[in-house]
This record gives sequence, C-alpha cells and structure tokens, in this order.
Amino acid sequence: MKIRDYVKDLNSKSIEELNVELVAAKKELFNLRFQNATNQLDNTSRIKEVRKNIARIQTVISAKANA
Repeated sequence: MKIRDYVKDLNSKSIEELNVELVAAKKELFNLRFQNATNQLDNTSRIKEVRKNIARIQTVISAKANA
C-alpha cells in the first residue's frame, strides 16, 4: 500500500515539483553512498529504496512529458 500511495502522490504533482523531488532524492542517494563508503550507514536497504524511488519519479516525469 505504501508504494501505491507514493505513486498516486507523484501523479498528482506537477513536473516542476517532480524535478525538485528528483534532485532531493539524488542528493539523498549520494549521501547514502557516501555513508556506506565510510561504514557509517546502518540501513543499507535504504539505498535500493531510494534508487527505485528515483526511477518512479523519472517514469512519472516522462509519462507527463509524453502526454
């Protein structure tokens, strides 16, 4: 249910808001990778989750651009 609600939230946003969220997600992924490299990251599954969220955001952006 959580993923479905997240996708519905993404679909309700404008392309500008999605681009802002995409930048924030990429920054978070960079920080997670940095923490992982320095052995400070406790929850390594968060990296996979953020990568999938980035893909979801990009999918919604391209769907809106094609529509």
